[in-house]
Amino acid sequence: MLIARSIHPLPGEAERRERLLALVDGFSSRRVLVVGDLIADEFIYGEIARVSREAPVLILKYDATEMVAGGAGNAASNVAALGARARLVGLVGADPEGRRLLSSFHRGVDRAHVVRARQYRTPVKTRILAGGVHAARQQVVRIDRDADWPLEKAISAALAKRIEPALEACDAVLLSDYGSGLVTPVLAEAIRRAVARRARRRPIPVLLDSRYRLLDYRGLTTCTPNESEVEAVLAIHIGDDGEALERAGRLLLRRTLMQAVLITRGSRGMALFQPRQPTVHVPIFGSDEVTDVTGAGDTVIATFGLALAAGASFYEAARLANYAGGLVVMKRGTATVSPQELIDAVTSDHDTALESWAQEGPAQGRRAQS
Repeated sequence: MLIARSIHPLPGEAERRERLLALVDGFSSRRVLVVGDLIADEFIYGEIARVSREAPVLILKYDATEMVAGGAGNAASNVAALGARARLVGLVGADPEGRRLLSSFHRGVDRAHVVRARQYRTPVKTRILAGGVHAARQQVVRIDRDADWPLEKAISAALAKRIEPALEACDAVLLSDYGSGLVTPVLAEAIRRAVARRARRRPIPVLLDSRYRLLDYRGLTTCTPNESEVEAVLAIHIGDDGEALERAGRLLLRRTLMQAVLITRGSRGMALFQPRQPTVHVPIFGSDEVTDVTGAGDTVIATFGLALAAGASFYEAARLANYAGGLVVMKRGTATVSPQELIDAVTSDHDTALESWAQEGPAQGRRAQS
């Protein structure tokens, strides 16, 4: 089901800015369901003391430990940080890491549908960061403690039963597939059918972020792979080759049957593909001197989905997601973006006059009056 057409302003810079600001203002009345793999992102900070005499390695003087939600949890936290209400469906273990993870969520995240399983170990990614008093802390090493993936079918089935009631009154659905077996093409299709049955003035978009098997999903609203994920699933190299990027985007549209594909390209910005529409290239917002890309994809899909839920066109949603992504990569660790930061980015950005608003894409949002 296509999202109905938005009413767009005349192509003046002030009108464009007001349109984006109005969409951000609409975030607070939206509720987003996030379904996916919950990961605990642990950060251990220290100062470089000296080089060990036992081996050519650094000795760090411990400073602090921080744990924040990663994976689907980070997407949910980003939705809440942007002023909307996030409802989360996922799985954590009945272990200390699971308890710490649950307590780390943004207060706007509804965790009532998160399952705690005794036979499951909460996945943890521990990043050790070192730096001096007057130097930026840099990641030295990452330690991954994975869960027993793929999940047992009984656990997956129990979680699937929680999704139908969690869909109630939601304006968008984000699926975060990190490969555990919780989010599957079968589950995604069931969710797509469930939202299609709901009588709503505006259709409910279903967005996908799949790390390893994007091509297994069909007929959802849109997806937000990064360029390296696209290269992996299509076995190609894109780099600076514009023609390779165009072929890849069009192939993903055909293979997944989605209404749009948004490829994030790091310092090269984003590329938005839609059937029978010209490709839109959105340049990176802010500096290309990136501080940390941890969790940036979660910020992008959260903002993209929330904007669609608020009535944005795919282009408008991509534009806002680009602002959010540019902001979050300038922050250390797994971070979020606030509505005010997004508003400031829209207000301060004067490049909108250079972009073509004739390339907005398929019908979305409110219907234009005939």
